[in-house]
Amino acid sequence: MSLAKQFGQLLHIDLNSGLCSLSAFPETAAEFIGGRGFNVWYLYHHLPSGTDPLAPENILMLSCGLLTGSSAPTSSRLHLNALSPLTGILGSSNIGGYAGAFLRSCNIASIIITGKSQKPVSLYIDSNGACLEDASHLWGHDTFETQEMIKRSHKDKKLKILTIGPGGESKVRFGAIMTEKDHAAGRTGMGSVMGSKNLKAIVIFKGSHKHFHAITPLQKKAVNAYVSEIKKAPEFGFFSKYGSAGYVKWVNDMGIMGRKNYGKIGTDQIEKIDARQLDKNIVRSSGCFRCPVQCKADLKLEGSKKETLFTRPEFEPVLNLGPKCGLEDLTQIIKLDNLCCRLGVDSTSAASVIAFAMDLFEKKILPENLVGDLDLSWGNADTMEKLIFQMVEGKGLGKILSQGVRKAAQLIGNGASKYAAHIKGLELTAYHPSAIMGTALGYAVSSRGGDYNNVYASLEYGWTKEQAKKEFGTHEAVNIKSICAKGLVIKKAVITNIIIDSLGLCKVPVLSLLRSFNLESEVRLINGLTDLNISQKDLFDAGQKIASLEKLFNIRHAKEDIEDRLPEMFMNKENNQGLTLKNFETMLQEYYIAMGWDEKGIPPEPACKTNFIKLEEKK
Repeated sequence: MSLAKQFGQLLHIDLNSGLCSLSAFPETAAEFIGGRGFNVWYLYHHLPSGTDPLAPENILMLSCGLLTGSSAPTSSRLHLNALSPLTGILGSSNIGGYAGAFLRSCNIASIIITGKSQKPVSLYIDSNGACLEDASHLWGHDTFETQEMIKRSHKDKKLKILTIGPGGESKVRFGAIMTEKDHAAGRTGMGSVMGSKNLKAIVIFKGSHKHFHAITPLQKKAVNAYVSEIKKAPEFGFFSKYGSAGYVKWVNDMGIMGRKNYGKIGTDQIEKIDARQLDKNIVRSSGCFRCPVQCKADLKLEGSKKETLFTRPEFEPVLNLGPKCGLEDLTQIIKLDNLCCRLGVDSTSAASVIAFAMDLFEKKILPENLVGDLDLSWGNADTMEKLIFQMVEGKGLGKILSQGVRKAAQLIGNGASKYAAHIKGLELTAYHPSAIMGTALGYAVSSRGGDYNNVYASLEYGWTKEQAKKEFGTHEAVNIKSICAKGLVIKKAVITNIIIDSLGLCKVPVLSLLRSFNLESEVRLINGLTDLNISQKDLFDAGQKIASLEKLFNIRHAKEDIEDRLPEMFMNKENNQGLTLKNFETMLQEYYIAMGWDEKGIPPEPACKTNFIKLEEKK
């Protein structure tokens, strides 16, 4: 059986006509694996240049990876792509929970959404197909309310629902899509694309299809072996207990935490936001489909109503809503993160534009008419809350900030762009670029813009010197202050991340716990579960082709500068050490050479047109 037949069907939704139809997974796309890889293949071939990201012609894709919904551990992920309303290039986001597994149980590999409904609608999916229903009564409700209302109306608490909130409805440029209360497709504004189409929610019933189900002893052995590897990882217990938020103190101790809009590095008050202390507030722990880590948690906060629970933030929201904005109150950080989830806005971008505004206020660059009665001093949680509501409501300073930091800086003027921390229009995540060389390069070359999680180069500090020497020829590859071999390190990280997003696996076990950047275990898992015969080389060839296609897509659609560059605010101009323009250029050219691209970072067109996945049945 070929990969295409095993993969599932494509669900096409034309919101202009209301037509929902199914088609077979195309054989010609099989080599792009699924998830992220399939999405960019489809968009590259079907989305014309010049498309407005908020126009009906934009295509929103939600795709399972090859292993999503299978017996593979951590196989929960859906990957989302469209033209981004925030950056104007490839929008890209990833979401866990159970929605992907439920979609796969209906034998659907991908949802392809075009057009715009005349009124708000929700999409309902089950094993028999899909239909659209009026959602006018849901419009205006937050993401938590929407999910509860749908479950009550269908008398089914087990439904898995992907929904936007007021942020996506009002087309904040970084609107998010939520499932459950703590799983977000946050980055690059995929919720705003959904809102522009008048699509409020995607509701998925559990089907009966079994995808790569472990039945035989060999299949069960492959699954059990991978689970065992994860549980034996040195940090498994820590991650299960504290989640990613448990690493807040670690990033501060590493000396790479950005604070006050990256004007400073680190804080001596880290104990105030050390999320490990939240262990005492946990009411229950949870996790995604088939994940042994179970890193999510519901919290009861002191002083809150008895029935009110909050979700524990991830690593990024704590650092972005906290130190980046000068806020050192963990309870307030949790409340602000939960507000972002309810309203359906990306907490990283929301925090970044607030930090930017606070920075301009301190530097007396922000015009008084925009400040109004807002107290924009660092760490003012009340003002942060007001600004988040303003963004969603399109009022005051929030209306400008809702455009993202690049556009906001252009609108404000007066030299504001010098303090706008973005790459390709996407606000940066928490790591300070000038403090960690490989990650700085990863920020710059990321296909969706300034985002650590799109490249996730944990091997830069997680691999041993021996591993670095064997793979890259030098121990210095794992020295975060060195530029040696960082082009090779980031090539490895870029391609590995693409593969994982295309397989539908979670990056936490693979890259944080196992640091499995060579994917030996993952290849054994794939071949143990499926009828494929895939090698490491096959996967890495596929990943490199997908990376090239993402770059070519961005070149085709870019209306603004998309150079692989870092903002000047991060460049060292005082001496020749660290992140200088010369050092950065050295790393960048090494990366381009390693990727097989020219000196301007342009891949050759044939790079994405070869056959490199074996579609062979096991004998």
